[in-house]
Amino acid sequence: MTSFSIGDTDFLRDGSPHQVISGAIHYFRVHPDQWQDRIRKARLMGLNTIETYVAWNAHEPRRGEWDASGWNDLGRFLDLVHAEGMDAIVRPGPYICAEWHNGGLPVWLTGGERELRSSEPAFLADVSSYLRRVYEIVAPRQIDRGGPVVLVQIENEYGAYGSDKAYLEALVTVTRDAGITVPLTTVDQPVDRMLDDGSLPELHKTGSFGSRSAERLATLRKHQPTGPLMCSEFWDGWFDWWGGVHHTTDVATAAADLDELLAAGASVNIYMFHGGTNFGLTNGANDKGRYLPLVTSYDYDAPLDEAGDPTEKFFAFRDVIAKYAPVPEELPARIAAAPTFDVALSPLGGWTDATASGPVTVHPLTFDELGHLSALVRYDVELPGQGGLLAVEDVRDLAWVSVDGQPVGTLSRTRHDRTIRIPAGGLLSILVEDQGRVNYDHRLGEEKGLLGSVTLDGVPLTGWRSTPLDVTAITAAISGRSDDAAEDGPLAWAGDFSLEEPSDLFLETSAWSKGYAFLNGFFLGRYWRNGPQRTLYVPAPATRSGANRLIVLELEHLVAPRASFVGALSLGDTEE
Repeated sequence: MTSFSIGDTDFLRDGSPHQVISGAIHYFRVHPDQWQDRIRKARLMGLNTIETYVAWNAHEPRRGEWDASGWNDLGRFLDLVHAEGMDAIVRPGPYICAEWHNGGLPVWLTGGERELRSSEPAFLADVSSYLRRVYEIVAPRQIDRGGPVVLVQIENEYGAYGSDKAYLEALVTVTRDAGITVPLTTVDQPVDRMLDDGSLPELHKTGSFGSRSAERLATLRKHQPTGPLMCSEFWDGWFDWWGGVHHTTDVATAAADLDELLAAGASVNIYMFHGGTNFGLTNGANDKGRYLPLVTSYDYDAPLDEAGDPTEKFFAFRDVIAKYAPVPEELPARIAAAPTFDVALSPLGGWTDATASGPVTVHPLTFDELGHLSALVRYDVELPGQGGLLAVEDVRDLAWVSVDGQPVGTLSRTRHDRTIRIPAGGLLSILVEDQGRVNYDHRLGEEKGLLGSVTLDGVPLTGWRSTPLDVTAITAAISGRSDDAAEDGPLAWAGDFSLEEPSDLFLETSAWSKGYAFLNGFFLGRYWRNGPQRTLYVPAPATRSGANRLIVLELEHLVAPRASFVGALSLGDTEE
């Protein structure tokens, strides 16, 4: 069997110096039928290793309901990496950030006031159980057992969050006890405090950065005096949020930074090689004084774009890598333009008007108290006969307010809204959307919904019914056409079309306002006219030869009752 270890100055593969040239692909952001294609293209760029996080909340969305099949088949993903003749780096967290909802932590884990990412016994017990399940998959696939896995990471940028050494030591213990024998690493930004707080002496420290490589490597070397230098997150792009721009990085500059890293003899993991997509409701959010939910696309301006097409950056990076390592002569074929066509949409009626059947409570119940993992909860309360100034303590994250079914306005966490004036009426309804859970820093695990008291002219409103709305279940239950297309409030729409063969598609959403799109039951994700993203990526395996059905759950209104499929990604305006 092949050995992989850490020497005085280098990684050692069977005793010989080895430079890791890796790229990140998150299996949970890519359709499983496309994993092999993405991995193969990584090899063709010259990479010798694939890195992936493990998303705990994808594997165990509800406590005890563990799933490692289909989209969550980490073992199959690693086997495909191995079949391509490549190594693998696994970063199981438990916290991953990754612009993924709740930083990868399950909602059932983070709800309430429990201490996170610490040696608090109950938290540590849950984390240990999770890691043991992951290592059941990873351990037999280590390089010294004939598999691809050469490195395993402990936690993730922990120095930016805490400094609980007992927590890190416990993670190391459960990792080693589970049979992980390959070298263990940590990653932190090249800041003295973070590198000090985020690791242990027996763990190999690596850095995360995207520029000023020589300076950052020098800082890393102060904290990791022996062994190989490694940038295990070389940021070659950035993520986008609703209401912002599409972020890109200069190709020549990114290639020069990569060149500087490799010339220094450092190993690297390119974050991302292929970003993929936040399908469904999996996008995260940031809040550094202003809440910014992230878009559905995780293109990341990576060498391989959201649809798996090599970009200019792919070829520039390939040329750089060729200076330091063998690169295959074969080049990946460019993807042909997708089919372009329009589909008329027919109204299917309202979809947020489910009968309120929950218990009456003094205050609205949060998503977490309801155990609700989907996007929406509708809150209903009887009004005391007059209108006035409605004030909510906190809305997370976007709310549509109506009285007796008539829209009044919205309350937005991003806008820091707290109040809205409402007319007199009988029933107040507030439809609240969880727009994505914060994935970074100390807002991890925050609850969603209407939080705290709700008052009308300073008098508390009580007697609430909180009705969870599962958008996937609603889509599956929708059938039949409705002629009532003029009703106020959210409407569902459907369109049918035929394809000669399965094909990648790009669904243009700029003629819609805000909502969710499904194709043949596959949840493509969120759309929002707020931009910058203008297309939803439809992976070919979600389409069919012959009849296909698109369902759109619109929260506001369609500018035009049609769906347009265009020839390529449209991710929005850049800052240039």
